[in-house]
Amino acid sequence: MLQSAEPGAGAAAGRAVRQLKVGGVTPFSATDYPGKLAAVVFVQGCPWRCGYCHNPHLQTRTGPGAPSWDQLMALLQRRVGLIDAVVFSGGEPTIDPALAHAMRAVRALGFGVGLHTAGAYPRRLAEVLPLVDWVGIDIKAHAAAYDAVTRIADSARHAFTSAELVLASGVAHEFRTTVHPELHTEEDILGLAQTLSDMGVRHYALQQFRTTGCGDASLSGVSVANFAGADLLARLAGLFETFTFRRA
Repeated sequence: MLQSAEPGAGAAAGRAVRQLKVGGVTPFSATDYPGKLAAVVFVQGCPWRCGYCHNPHLQTRTGPGAPSWDQLMALLQRRVGLIDAVVFSGGEPTIDPALAHAMRAVRALGFGVGLHTAGAYPRRLAEVLPLVDWVGIDIKAHAAAYDAVTRIADSARHAFTSAELVLASGVAHEFRTTVHPELHTEEDILGLAQTLSDMGVRHYALQQFRTTGCGDASLSGVSVANFAGADLLARLAGLFETFTFRRA
């Protein structure tokens, strides 16, 4: 397996200009920030290689920004008064040393800030959490099975450290897990949910695997239509203040 290395939160300090490496933008979304109309900014790069990833084209940071930072800011300025928030997604947005700068820039326009993260870079997550109004954090499996999902060694340590940071911050949150019968059993899911509940997670979502973007035939060729059962869903719902099941 590849090794996951976390950059220091201050690694880019001293740079005269910090420009987020953008991989794409959705100008309007009603589903990426609960209760808010938002633009979604997709950041290039992710250290993990999950087989079910729906944005594999954003795993590398080799392409030019599309749009550029200046183009993105011009677009967002035109959205003032039309949307409530900007959500930073990916890829893994905390990979980018310019993320805090970008968040401050959109806050200066009057937008709320949302973040989608898998928690791969806890130190940078800690840096930006004071700038975030809502975070959706992916917790992919129980700790012993994490590397099998991410295909990167030691990924669980980063993810669960980030989970603790989110909970300690008091920022509004949703924890969520994408599940597939080749990667999870119902017992695995229940055990993970119990762990998260014991940690203090209040809002949790279970998401069935979707084939969109998936390049792994061993996953996309397996039906998830009947995964997970009604008994499991009822037990999960009892562990959290809010529980959501998102079908494929």
